[in-house]
Amino acid sequence: MSFTPLPAHVRTARLVATAVARRSGVDEALLDEVRLAVGEACSRAVEAHQEHCPAEPVRVALTGTDGRFEVVVTDTAVQHNGAAEAAGPPANGGSEALGEEPAGAAGEPVRQAVPGELGLAVIEGLADDVEIARTTAGLSIRMSWPSATAAS
Repeated sequence: MSFTPLPAHVRTARLVATAVARRSGVDEALLDEVRLAVGEACSRAVEAHQEHCPAEPVRVALTGTDGRFEVVVTDTAVQHNGAAEAAGPPANGGSEALGEEPAGAAGEPVRQAVPGELGLAVIEGLADDVEIARTTAGLSIRMSWPSATAAS
């Protein structure tokens, strides 16, 4: 499925993913994790699209095969700002790339929250298996959980 990058559509994506997970045989105890992880991944994609490519849809693929329920959330925002990421860390030692200011009041680096790092950690804590891939086409977050329906 794909949807316009608006926050209101994240709720719908969560509901659809949870319903498909239930029908795929994901244990009831894991459905909240599916809902939260899909919501976080979709929220990240919506935020990136609103900033970099608001006309492009967010894509969500839901599959249930081989005893696994899998969700892949893909955004295309990286292709619009990928040149900066591909260039590598800044020449001043890379502190901005790590979310740090060059120096605090005492001359020590000051760590700031890097947008999205916490969200990825949340997703990794909720999903049974997570794979995050940055490509020239965008960022893809693949999450999966065990399901009762195994292929024969």
